[in-house]
Amino acid sequence: MVHETATRGEPDLAWVAAAIGEAGRARILNALGDGRALAASVLAREAGVAPSTASAHLGRLVQAGLIVAEASGRHRYYRLAGPAVAQALEALASLAPPEPVRSLRAATQAAALRRARACYDHMAGRLGVEVMAALLARGHLAGGDGRHDQARARLDKYSGAGRDFTYAVTEAGERFFTDFGLDLGLRPTVRYCVDWTEQRHHLAGGLGTQLLDRFLELGWVRRVAVGRALVVTESGLSGVGRAFGIEARAIRGE
Repeated sequence: MVHETATRGEPDLAWVAAAIGEAGRARILNALGDGRALAASVLAREAGVAPSTASAHLGRLVQAGLIVAEASGRHRYYRLAGPAVAQALEALASLAPPEPVRSLRAATQAAALRRARACYDHMAGRLGVEVMAALLARGHLAGGDGRHDQARARLDKYSGAGRDFTYAVTEAGERFFTDFGLDLGLRPTVRYCVDWTEQRHHLAGGLGTQLLDRFLELGWVRRVAVGRALVVTESGLSGVGRAFGIEARAIRGE
């Protein structure tokens, strides 16, 4: 007699792909990509669908394990099920063709995502990769060069969580991060992602989370109402220049 639990089949990619593969559901997932929880009414507006349709989409995404629902009073809020979902969406973004830009608003949003965005709980885009490069150049991190080269990659793809390099905080880095206001007593993990728009490494893990939180606390970046884009403020441009030696034009893409 063969027990049902004796063997397991291959991952059912088609099940997950079908859940993502609808325009409204994809827009909902993108809106949740910075790790925040948003109300169903907000997500309906982002998806451009009626509340009843959004409710059906949200139910499908919950069933697929891509998002989770949280009750708050009379309202329900939704967030991504975890960083693995955000990493999968980032990886898919590198394979997906760009949507046609039919309005100034869409063009502005696309440019903002390339400039700076939240990749779940850490910084990505030009801001993220420039910060990573500065930390390496100044000897605050060691273990790699911050660049992605698919020809030499062993495990890394064009985007998503990186595995080819092992980064670590140096002694100089410990002093820098402590002076910058981070709590290294928690020994935050040092991980990286291959940035899908820049094809370079940006800082992830516990250290990346603390760094984004500190940028927000200092007012160097601020979140938009909905979505992953981060607005780099004027004080942020001057702040990263002082602290990291990054020129404003590098972040602006000039």
